[in-house]
Amino acid sequence: MAQFFTIYPNNVNMRLIYQAVAILKDGGIVVYPTDSCYALGCLLDNKHAVTRIREIRQLDEEHYLTLMCRDLSEISNYARVDNTQFRLLKANTPGSYTFILEATREVPKRLQHPKRSTIGIRIPDHPVALALLEALGEPMSSSTLILPEQPWPLDDAELIRELLEKKVDAVIDGGAAGTDFTTVIDLTGTLPVLLRQGMGDIAPFGIMTHAN
Repeated sequence: MAQFFTIYPNNVNMRLIYQAVAILKDGGIVVYPTDSCYALGCLLDNKHAVTRIREIRQLDEEHYLTLMCRDLSEISNYARVDNTQFRLLKANTPGSYTFILEATREVPKRLQHPKRSTIGIRIPDHPVALALLEALGEPMSSSTLILPEQPWPLDDAELIRELLEKKVDAVIDGGAAGTDFTTVIDLTGTLPVLLRQGMGDIAPFGIMTHAN
């Protein structure tokens, strides 16, 4: 049975955050709110928990799990970032973006794209998510909480607990988080490439869309 924590974004209860961190460190999966929607998270190097997340989402091995980081310095440990990429990241994080970058050797192969050795990385702009990452002291492997039979991410923590109480170890209720996806931008080439339009504004990246 999943534990259930109510943690308000405007007054983060660190005692409950530390309880959630203990569950993560014990190999568990935690549902938590972000600035775009609710997400599933586990320890970066926990193969079993990563497999469980893939099973919940019914994801194949080619689908990225996002590396959820607390700040830019943490990103540099797990992704190769040149000066141009760094400036773009600094100007647009935290925020509702997932950036595709070349992975370093610190990233387990199972979290990288199997053909490209790249990783999706994100710094969320949400007090609860950032408090969780700060208390954990390392990145989480993470995936948007959208179930196979659902068209959009789940946004009701009570419903999430009802549907996943035997598949996850904790649910953090942070109120309505939204049902929008992040904007996904590939920064591995000479110019940024838009892979998915979501909440994040693409204007800072000089990306032209068909609508333009």
